Amino acid sequence: MEQPIQELAKGLSIGIIMDGNGRWAKRQGLPRTAGHKKGAEVFQDITRYCNQLGVESVTFYAFSTENWRRPQDEVGAIMKLFGEYLVKAFDYQKENNRVVFLGDRSVLEPRHQQLMDEIETKTAGNTGMTLNIAVNYGGRPEIVRAARQLAELVKEGKLQPQDITEEMMSGHMYTRGQKDPDFILRPSGEKRLSNFMLWQAAYSELVEMDVLWPDFTRADLDAAILEFCHRSRRFGGI
Repeated sequence: MEQPIQELAKGLSIGIIMDGNGRWAKRQGLPRTAGHKKGAEVFQDITRYCNQLGVESVTFYAFSTENWRRPQDEVGAIMKLFGEYLVKAFDYQKENNRVVFLGDRSVLEPRHQQLMDEIETKTAGNTGMTLNIAVNYGGRPEIVRAARQLAELVKEGKLQPQDITEEMMSGHMYTRGQKDPDFILRPSGEKRLSNFMLWQAAYSELVEMDVLWPDFTRADLDAAILEFCHRSRRFGGI
């Protein structure tokens, strides 16, 4: 007999690559921006559901460092949506979520940077689920950033190169202090990480689903959690 989904989900750390917004819009005969708007609504619903299930942390891949290469009108629409949802993020205070933004925010609009700082500060003491939102994020740049920070410590004489450990590297990631993802979920049928949480996902299970993100439902998340729970995790052992 299968355990209740709440029992299976409790304490999990989940990474989600929100993929398929553009393809969804094309199938509907709509502009790509419509797909991003629908995807943002799904993001909000799945966030609430993860919180209800007792998930420890969930990381959403919202905008990658490579996404700037998309058409300017599409990038503008995504950033406009991001700004709107930043304001709505204050609602997560009521749900006791701690909100953390991953990525290089220095190139974002100053008003967005200010809102991000305010949200992180106001939710820092919350004791519920950690909601990570990856914006202008890339796994490789994150690793380079951590290496540079440790190199600075070596340069200042505060650290010896031979003393650098994996734990130290983890402590200089955007997700420092958090549990690595138990599984990475990618809807849309694609089967790649796309530069997402490369350090943290070393032993994460990969769960792919043939459903576009705007069509993703709570039932799909249930199915992903069940799939993960049926995996045998050996972490390099037998």
